[in-house]
Amino acid sequence: MSNQSSFISRFLPNTNAVKHLLRRFVSRDDIDDIVQETFIRSYEADLKSEIKYVRSYMLQTAKHLALNHLAKWDNKYNDSLEDFAFPPVELNTQSFESQFASKERFLLFCKATEQLDGNVRKAFILKKVYGLTQKEIADYLQLSQSTVEKHVAKGLLQSAQYMQKIEHQHAKINTHAQHSAKKR
Repeated sequence: MSNQSSFISRFLPNTNAVKHLLRRFVSRDDIDDIVQETFIRSYEADLKSEIKYVRSYMLQTAKHLALNHLAKWDNKYNDSLEDFAFPPVELNTQSFESQFASKERFLLFCKATEQLDGNVRKAFILKKVYGLTQKEIADYLQLSQSTVEKHVAKGLLQSAQYMQKIEHQHAKINTHAQHSAKKR
């Protein structure tokens, strides 16, 4: 069984527990989006290091996402124009190297999304780039919310695989170049 299907089989049994937890924090309209974001964040974390206690990790992630969602909603109308008059002092504190790496990673993400198929690409970009809800995407693309959720998950998986493959190829090239330089 692949890592993806293994993780998905570990995630799905916890979906109802996550939804039940979220009902205490957010409206019904926001639950599916937060469940999806919980899945995405949990999957990304599992790619870096296997999650031992999936249920606990997902519940904690869902709780944090719900609280962040509420905080954004509460602060949405509390900002005054004076808050935006002067930008924070440290706007450009990134080093040249980190800015370059960030832009390079963004370009890789763009290439990864280009390889996605039709509605998968549209749903993924509408969710991840434009931040639309599943319902908004479903209405826009004239698909069911379930199909949108599957398309976004598929887009995430395929994009992550593409990016890992390219990054692995770059690492091999860099390693080869370093060995060649040492031999000279």
